[in-house]
Amino acid sequence: MSNKANFLRLLRNDSPKWLGDPWACNNPGAMCRAFTTDAVTLITGIQPGQVGVKNMWGVTMDWPEGQAGAIPHVTEENKVLKDITKWREVIHFPDIEELPWHITDHMDPPKDPNKLIMVPSFVGLFEFSHFLMGFEDALCNYLEEPEEMSALLGAYAEWKTKMLDKVIDHLHPDIIHMHDDWGNKHNLFIPPYAWREVIKPHYVKMVQHLKSRGVLVQLHNDSVSSAVAEDIVDIGFDMWQGVLPQDDIPGIIEKTQGKLFLMGGIDMQKLDFPGTTQEMVDAEIQRCLDTYMPLGHYMPCITSIFAMHPHVDAMLIDAMNRLGAEYAAKHF
Repeated sequence: MSNKANFLRLLRNDSPKWLGDPWACNNPGAMCRAFTTDAVTLITGIQPGQVGVKNMWGVTMDWPEGQAGAIPHVTEENKVLKDITKWREVIHFPDIEELPWHITDHMDPPKDPNKLIMVPSFVGLFEFSHFLMGFEDALCNYLEEPEEMSALLGAYAEWKTKMLDKVIDHLHPDIIHMHDDWGNKHNLFIPPYAWREVIKPHYVKMVQHLKSRGVLVQLHNDSVSSAVAEDIVDIGFDMWQGVLPQDDIPGIIEKTQGKLFLMGGIDMQKLDFPGTTQEMVDAEIQRCLDTYMPLGHYMPCITSIFAMHPHVDAMLIDAMNRLGAEYAAKHF
């Protein structure tokens, strides 16, 4: 059985033949390959070590050395949107047709029939809002100006859907990975009612359209979000990658009734350090296997996509492949 077929069996909870690392690009046993280059990435990219780079929305981005990725650096002086009621005058959506898609046409995604091809789509709806106006203003506006926030996110969702249509046309992925962190290790950043009112409807339209194009849609959200787990199913997400051990994983599996595949559970705050040993990693992977795998619709996965320390990443991949194979041999 191919890695691709095995992942689809895991997704359906249908007698997979083995477990392992789902997507490490440098791992021959991975079940997915990520292909990150598209026309949008090409014009908004920021490299490690760069700071003060403005993206195409005018947001100032920093990627300090040693950090996992770029983050917005929003101040009172540089914030793009200072008044939510003025967003129509301030926010200018790039012309999708003018982006350099012709470059993408000359790039070959990893055409491996043994693996699923996944294209990440970063800066989800919630992230877009706090990128533009900063966290404090965004959180206040979700509660005080929900209609304007919904209108802004609706316009962005429409633009993003058209952009992802182009990604599908040019790169032909199996999976669209949609990145949007909605909270922290304790709760959502905004109350569930506000999330349902302002954010959820736009995700429903986006995800349902993408699924009509024949792709699977994966949510990355490494924050405690069990309060909206059933809503994630309503939206139509096939997978929730990044589900945290601080969340109620058994409760989420019970509430979603097999309609959502969970990827995560590894407690990275215990492992992602210079002194981490293979024994420590093995113990955490074994905990995930013993605690969550019997419940079904789950596989261990690095919640943050990859570890900050490369040696920890290598040990996690080894443990997921080795201990996952042992678990599969006993239980599948």
